Amino acid sequence: VQLQASGGGLVQPGGSLRLSCAVSGASLDSSAIGWFRQAPGKEREGVLCANRNDDTMYYIDSVKGRFTISRNNDETAVYLQMTDLKPDDTGVFSCAAEPMGTGSSSWRDYFYWGQGTLVTVSS
Repeated sequence: VQLQASGGGLVQPGGSLRLSCAVSGASLDSSAIGWFRQAPGKEREGVLCANRNDDTMYYIDSVKGRFTISRNNDETAVYLQMTDLKPDDTGVFSCAAEPMGTGSSSWRDYFYWGQGTLVTVSS
């Protein structure tokens, strides 16, 4: 499975961005999906993760009500819609797939990774 993230950029506080993760090589219909962020000088952290059925979500408190995760019908893309962005949201965002399908918040449980895309929130 290959994942490729895109959609990052510079955005002002309060703005929105939609990150995309293109999936190829296999379907993700049995996998959990997750978006992870690594801010400068900090460890990678799970931002928003969904189990294989998308009925159990993990998210860090700081993005509650602002970020949503979704996948398209044929499981070839995963999205992270981000609204009301704040400077603390700045970081390199990566998409990942977890074959066990549990939706773990730990990056160590994810086997397939896309390269990161940089999101900078600044005025």
